[in-house]
Amino acid sequence: MNTLKVGDKVPNFSAMDQDGNSIQLNDYHGKKLVVFFYPKASTPGCTMEACNLRDNYDLLQQNGFELLGVSADNQKRQTNFRTKYNFPFPLLADENKEVIRAFGVWGLKKFMGREYDGIHRKTFLIDEKGFVVRVIDKVKTRSHASQILEENE
Repeated sequence: MNTLKVGDKVPNFSAMDQDGNSIQLNDYHGKKLVVFFYPKASTPGCTMEACNLRDNYDLLQQNGFELLGVSADNQKRQTNFRTKYNFPFPLLADENKEVIRAFGVWGLKKFMGREYDGIHRKTFLIDEKGFVVRVIDKVKTRSHASQILEENE
């Protein structure tokens, strides 16, 4: 798994959001972007993380951030997740894992003694020119927004 790191240029990507709109990295040129990867929509940890970002969305935007959530869930599942919790940011349905692989967040995971391939919960902060300025490896699902903002003050 070759994860993007600080200083790397993010490759342009394109994926469908929950409404079937094509979203590309280039859409965010000139803006600071938070791309957060989560394993599965509507699971407890992912819900907690996304709701924390929703609840702090105004604050994140005041700090100049746009948000983009990504998982390998299909469009219908992303739509249900977004609608149920009223998220103000798009969720990419990256079923073919193009974006997930571009960022290098797909790989071996361990859970309860079992090994399997899956999405690692990671967040990337990208500057206005498309470069990674920070990677959050140990995402705190309950207080993720404050993790994003802590180095930004």
